[in-house]
Amino acid sequence: MKALVFGGTGKVGQAVALDFAKDKDIKTVGIVGRHKETLEKTKKWIGSDKVVTHVLDIANEKETKELMKQYGVGAIALPDRRTSYKVIHEAVEAGLHIVDMLEEYHRRPDAYETEGLELPKGMTLNEYGDWIHNTAIKNGVTFVDGMGFAPGLSNVTLGEGIRKIDTAEVAIARVGGIPNKEAAKKHPLRYMITWAFDHVLREYMIKVNVIKNGKVVEVDATSDLETFRFNQFGKDEELQCAVTPGMPSFIFTRTQLKEFAEKTVRWPGHWQGVQTLKECGLLDITPVELKGNKIVPREFLLSLITPRLKPREGDTDVCIMYNTLTGKKDGKNVKIEYFMWDEADTKNGISSMARVTGFPVAITAKMILANKIKETGIVPPEDCIKGELYSEFMEELKKRNINILEVKTMI
Repeated sequence: MKALVFGGTGKVGQAVALDFAKDKDIKTVGIVGRHKETLEKTKKWIGSDKVVTHVLDIANEKETKELMKQYGVGAIALPDRRTSYKVIHEAVEAGLHIVDMLEEYHRRPDAYETEGLELPKGMTLNEYGDWIHNTAIKNGVTFVDGMGFAPGLSNVTLGEGIRKIDTAEVAIARVGGIPNKEAAKKHPLRYMITWAFDHVLREYMIKVNVIKNGKVVEVDATSDLETFRFNQFGKDEELQCAVTPGMPSFIFTRTQLKEFAEKTVRWPGHWQGVQTLKECGLLDITPVELKGNKIVPREFLLSLITPRLKPREGDTDVCIMYNTLTGKKDGKNVKIEYFMWDEADTKNGISSMARVTGFPVAITAKMILANKIKETGIVPPEDCIKGELYSEFMEELKKRNINILEVKTMI
């Protein structure tokens, strides 16, 4: 079996490739990038002869498709929608099974801040989503859409919870990557970059679909601020979360819910700082004039703040999940909670964000290679990781020291 990683030189892509390389059944691990030096550095870090580097510009459709046809499955760990959609488009045409970790439900693409997403001539966003889905079905392609941490683990856990009860009413996912407590004190906004930060700021500014009172409504990102206490795995921490995009497939696949939202977890104080930046216009992307020059406020902010948010020596990250589902089972009110507190693997130099995003992608891709996931077209995680496969998925996470606790309470 052969597996290919697009974005294999980034932190998350490296984690995916490392996981592939450790699997005895995978004989070749391809990593794709534009620079040979960076690819070779990643190959050396992984330390496996299975790794094959591919210097490639994904804009070259012919070369990309030729490469895809040499592999059984591809993982996409790219930082923005333009490049992600480009690879997806080529994959469904080339017949390559794929797992993508972007915060997007590709069947119904997000209309805000498209990040250079290129639409085929004459197609709307929704028509393009349907084209991807139908082309994948026609070519027998499995496209697991939005697999990783959030979306991904959040979809899988809440999806399983919904199957366990008779009537699901309210599902709230609270997920996020944050610096450890000591590192948080050193950085503005009590935040540290663990993901493409320009994409993070995009998610802070767009409109987000949620379910309220049984209807899909649009709300501002970063709204509905909530404070909660995480008190499992020996931790006792006060945290805050606010609405962001992250698992939008639920809007379409779990329409029975009366309430649904995904919220991003941060240390207290972060969201208040973000709100101030928003109110000051510093997250806007409309150019403004400054002393005769046009500048984009968000780009200016990024140039100032990015160096201050990069990890310093000794800084590590934590990924947290606290998901809740309420509904009815056997006529009684029931609550199911899912907890995860994951810390960086400092011994091997793998961040928590890379672990909890990359390893689920690798596990899912291997399930496709083993023909355990058989659905074709655009398939969200909650619709393919189920039943016995859910149990197997959780066991595979445990092998990688990613532990998710489920707590069921009659209320």
